[in-house]
Amino acid sequence: MLNKRSIEDIDVKSKKVLVRVDFNVPQNENGEITDDIRIRGALNTINHLMQNGARVILMSHLGRPKGKFNAKYSLKPVAERLSALINKPVVLADDVIGEKVAELTNNLKDGDVMLLENVRFYEQEEKNDPEFAKKIAELGEIYVNDAFGTAHRAHATTAGVADYLPSAIGYLIKKELDIMGKAITTPERPFVAILGGAKVSDKIGVIENLLDKVDTLLIGGGMAFTFYKAMGYEIGKSILEADKVELAGNILKKAEEKGVKLLLPVDMAVAPEFKNDAPITMVDADKMPNDQLGLDIGPKSMAIYSEIIENAKTVVWNGPMGVFEMPNFAKGTFALADAMSKCKGATIVGGGDSAAAVEQLGFADKITHISTGGGASLEFLEGKVLPGIAVINEK
Repeated sequence: MLNKRSIEDIDVKSKKVLVRVDFNVPQNENGEITDDIRIRGALNTINHLMQNGARVILMSHLGRPKGKFNAKYSLKPVAERLSALINKPVVLADDVIGEKVAELTNNLKDGDVMLLENVRFYEQEEKNDPEFAKKIAELGEIYVNDAFGTAHRAHATTAGVADYLPSAIGYLIKKELDIMGKAITTPERPFVAILGGAKVSDKIGVIENLLDKVDTLLIGGGMAFTFYKAMGYEIGKSILEADKVELAGNILKKAEEKGVKLLLPVDMAVAPEFKNDAPITMVDADKMPNDQLGLDIGPKSMAIYSEIIENAKTVVWNGPMGVFEMPNFAKGTFALADAMSKCKGATIVGGGDSAAAVEQLGFADKITHISTGGGASLEFLEGKVLPGIAVINEK
């Protein structure tokens, strides 16, 4: 496993600690935070630093302000919510760098917490501009990365700053690496991976990496149709990546050679058009009418997949089974979330719609680990090195 220095390995007393967190939270049209799970996810790290007398300087992005100051993307609501959660005022700087910000950081006392304004108000952030990273680094004495959700991006505050300061990971990243790392390197078996979502192309790397590790791979979502096409099935008006059909065929062959059970849905919920209230018919996967499109897995598939999940010792899930945003085609995804909650083994959900399904059903506390980063957890499952973690000092 990656042997990175964590915040438990460093002395932070009276030190200015720059912490990259992921406070990219959803808000309604009035700018009110609708889900603070990402803020709460950073609390262990923030509390540890406060209790150990650090002077905490938090930094995050929010939305896509495209390198310009834009009040709509201000972190003000975040500072207010965080302040309520830690029961202590959180000073919000009105900038990311500059004399006024430096003055605020110099006035911090042990245990104080401040938050820089949205780092993406500067286009230099996403370009990982070394001068910009250096200016930010000058605000602190130690750098801690705890933003797993952006660890797959080499930006100034997720990677660049580490060139100028001693560094460590926070509790959130540590948990991601420990749990997902163990699942990938030394899983308890049977090890089952579930992959959904619309496109095979998004998951090629993951599928190829997992074929060397899992006992069973369950495929659902829109990408199933590219596999069906490779098997010569009629797929009607369903989503298809025509340029990936050959690849899907090769994956099926590879799974067979490696003795991995690669399962596709045996039945489908189909409809004549892409609408929640379109009339639904259940059909077997090899009997798809040519004027319909598949929008979810069917009841037989739900039963087969659920049984495999419930009997697994390690399960990793990334991606919905159907068109999750339409309630009538979210049933397959919900059925799998239910099965995950009943599995006695280690269950890991890799962000996005899968995480939303688990949360909506109130099963979050029955899952071993819900990853905070969709894209980052995918790249981690692919076996890629994440830039925001690669830069951290070794123990």
